Amino acid sequence: MKLIYALFTGLVFGVGISISGMINPAKVFNFFDIAGTWDPSLAFVMGGAVIVTFIGYRLAWRRNAPLFGEQFEFPTNSAIDARLVGGSAIFGIGWGIAGFCPGAAIPALGTGRWEVVLFLAAVTAGFYVRRLFTPTQSTKKAA
Repeated sequence: MKLIYALFTGLVFGVGISISGMINPAKVFNFFDIAGTWDPSLAFVMGGAVIVTFIGYRLAWRRNAPLFGEQFEFPTNSAIDARLVGGSAIFGIGWGIAGFCPGAAIPALGTGRWEVVLFLAAVTAGFYVRRLFTPTQSTKKAA
């Protein structure tokens, strides 16, 4: 059941990203082009996501445990350090250059564009390179 729920959640996300047009890198580029062909639709998509996430977390935290798990798990590291800032900068630069974030690139595979495949290959390579140089972080289970 857990796998079916994950599949359904991914499908809803992918359909939402597709309907909003965020699988089109031009939408992202135009969002960043403030002095030219600025398109604010990305801000509305992000705003909608923040509202839905805010409500979802409020509902989830009312439960004693997640729907498909024994207990909630929280990250143990809350420090804003050079790794976090550097990783965020790399993510933002990649997003600005490619016009994709990993979440939008996966549904964009359906467009058949070679750029999407190249982007996801680079992201996957980045994940593996990071694992070579950084130990995995553990999560702290809630009491």
